[in-house]
Amino acid sequence: MNSSFWKAGHTPTLFAAFLYFDLSFMVWYVLGPLGVQIATDLGLTTQQRAMMVATPILAGAVLRFLMGMLADRTSPKSAGIVGQVIVITALSVAWVHGIHSYGQALLLGLFLGFAGASFAVALPLASQWYPPQHQGKAMGIAGAGNSGTVLAALFAPGLAALFGWGNVFGLALIPLVLTLVIFASVAKNAPQRPAPKSTADYLKALGDRDSWWFMFFYSVTFGGFLGLASTLPGYFHDQYGFDPVKAGYYTAACVFAGSLMRPLGGALADRVGGIRALLVMYTVAALCIAGVGFNLSSSLAALGLFVVAMLSLGAGNGAVFQLVPQRFHREIGVMTGLIGMAGGIGGFALTAGLGAIKQSTGDYQLGLWLFASLGVLAWVGLYGVKRRWRTTWGSAAMTVARV
Repeated sequence: MNSSFWKAGHTPTLFAAFLYFDLSFMVWYVLGPLGVQIATDLGLTTQQRAMMVATPILAGAVLRFLMGMLADRTSPKSAGIVGQVIVITALSVAWVHGIHSYGQALLLGLFLGFAGASFAVALPLASQWYPPQHQGKAMGIAGAGNSGTVLAALFAPGLAALFGWGNVFGLALIPLVLTLVIFASVAKNAPQRPAPKSTADYLKALGDRDSWWFMFFYSVTFGGFLGLASTLPGYFHDQYGFDPVKAGYYTAACVFAGSLMRPLGGALADRVGGIRALLVMYTVAALCIAGVGFNLSSSLAALGLFVVAMLSLGAGNGAVFQLVPQRFHREIGVMTGLIGMAGGIGGFALTAGLGAIKQSTGDYQLGLWLFASLGVLAWVGLYGVKRRWRTTWGSAAMTVARV
């Protein structure tokens, strides 16, 4: 990245937003890598395991809207601190008192939703510091907090094997508390923040058809990334008989690919245009997921296709949010909450849906093919709006960014 980018905004805030997002994603996702071990101890079915893993995703989706409103009406920094304190408190209770039933696991998942809602705080906090031509890079770096899923996939199953999965919640408190201190110390709200929006403004945003397109596009890219990340530990365990630690390593490779590509996807979208980048990414992801749906006998072949699919979905996340600030610059807080909520709902639907299909049919084939078909629908929808977007808000007369 050239020097003009680093001079354009506030670097300490950008990296504080990334760190907060990263550790929040780690704990938001932690039930995924621990799912097999928790399900074994609590005697859960495949569908119950999927619902337990999906609950934080749905809670995070709903809370993103509320956290977006809080960030808009107070400040992104204040909202971020509130969210972190709630998550730390919930994990402390789970660690001290333990999780002894399916209902308690679901309750913890609800509170972990506040960690998922960090999306509606970290991205506006970073975005508001940067001009249009650097939005893809800034949002990509802040959004690379998706990499927190890698930390959970790599370390949670192994730590659970050594110390018990209940103690993983206690160990997670150490980096979370350190992150809260750093975030409170170095993050700053942008001096040119948009005026707070009323509830009517949120409803008005939903009246804009472009907001629904962006919500759909992000529900496929981010929903696909998160849904697969949450499902893969159980998938590798069910499909290939992997133990939780090995399944975690395979999953970590996939989520690392997706997380790595988010900032690169944003930078690529800055260079070639978000629409062109997204069209390619939807194509590659749909082909790879459809290929895995053939129930490959080789776990390495499945891993390779999942990695490429996650690379595409991760890059797609960055590309979507290269476009969003161009279209909704003044409503970025509102739209980040709404679009993030849609992405979370997509992740919940994919995680819960794959679990339900596996429970009823015995394998994941139909679920994977349905997800691949959504990628095709997203491609068709994006191609359909391409000309209108490039001749209105995305025209050279309206923005210096490439659309």
